[in-house]
Amino acid sequence: MKPLQGVRIVSVEQFGAAPYGTMLLADLGAEVIKIENAAIGGDPSRKTGPYTLGPNDSEYFQAFNINKKSVAVDLRNEEGKAALRKLVSGADALVNNLRGDLPAKMGLDYETLASVNPALVCVHVSAYGRDNERASWPGYDYLMQAESGLMHLTGEPDGPPSRLGAPSIIDHTTGLTAAVGLLSAIIQARATGRGCDVDTCLLDVALHQLGYVATWYLNEGHVSTRQPRSAHYSVAPVQTFPASDGWLFIMCMTDKFWGELIGAIGRSELASDPRFLTPALRQANRDVLTEIIDSEMRRQSTAYWLDRLNGVLPIAPVLDLAQALDSPFLQTTGMINVIPHPAKADMRVLANPIKINGERLSQAPCAPFGADTAAYVGELRATERAGSP
Repeated sequence: MKPLQGVRIVSVEQFGAAPYGTMLLADLGAEVIKIENAAIGGDPSRKTGPYTLGPNDSEYFQAFNINKKSVAVDLRNEEGKAALRKLVSGADALVNNLRGDLPAKMGLDYETLASVNPALVCVHVSAYGRDNERASWPGYDYLMQAESGLMHLTGEPDGPPSRLGAPSIIDHTTGLTAAVGLLSAIIQARATGRGCDVDTCLLDVALHQLGYVATWYLNEGHVSTRQPRSAHYSVAPVQTFPASDGWLFIMCMTDKFWGELIGAIGRSELASDPRFLTPALRQANRDVLTEIIDSEMRRQSTAYWLDRLNGVLPIAPVLDLAQALDSPFLQTTGMINVIPHPAKADMRVLANPIKINGERLSQAPCAPFGADTAAYVGELRATERAGSP
């Protein structure tokens, strides 16, 4: 039995942020009913290429929607609104990731739905929030990276600002944030019988990822900048270093690891070098320290250094995407899962990163567009939706 079995979530969602969060909850056993717009053929990401899975499904779509049900209705008409009320009457939560001005207009907020289900939790995932002058603005992940300062911090010092390499990382973290808010509010609603609105937005979450560099600026006026070789802002040596055939990331966060590194590269005398006696001095003299370590690391291969230092100090190879996903270690840990899809019997996906009692969570593809409409809304509506484009 999965931990969220018995939790029902209805989600008016598309593309990334809310779908990622509700997918994690579905993996954990929640019954997630994905409301898809019957007038346009469902979540637009079903048609996002380049790798499609039939006429109205894609690998992109499945990456955000594993383990979900699909109900096709049009929330702009009375029939669709009635179907939504029916669904939320027995649900724990309603999620949406619409523009901030739309939930109230479409009746997706707690004020509107409390009469239908007083314990309902209404979760709103928007670009900028629902309570400010930007509520009606559309917005996407990359815009938030730009405005939050994350792009200013990403890349080499002499290069242009860059977005984070992973696609949709702010969508993912916003989805995670929404999931935490949703579960917290459900616990409260089950205890009190009263639900609420829960809000989070892409820009707020992007700003929150700034962490301690935000605290430094807000309190000390310190503006952090891009660091060479993806180095740590205050600890050295913590950055990439070149081997003879590739790159490694080494993190000497403690004096112990510093000692292990200089011993491994044959430079134990650096322990008494006055330039490097303390973490603060190593940081202050990072450039010259980098040159010294570079010269020694380049003498050997990536494999040599990993064999010498794995388990001794924090170290990892800098892999390309194929190397990362083809790593035998992922087979050992079960992080790659195979789920049969009608169009691709051996579709491989990333497993949920959570284990329960040491076991990975089971996964299945999201249902075809509208496949669950009859079960949740009714046969007549399902027949009508089947004719929608």
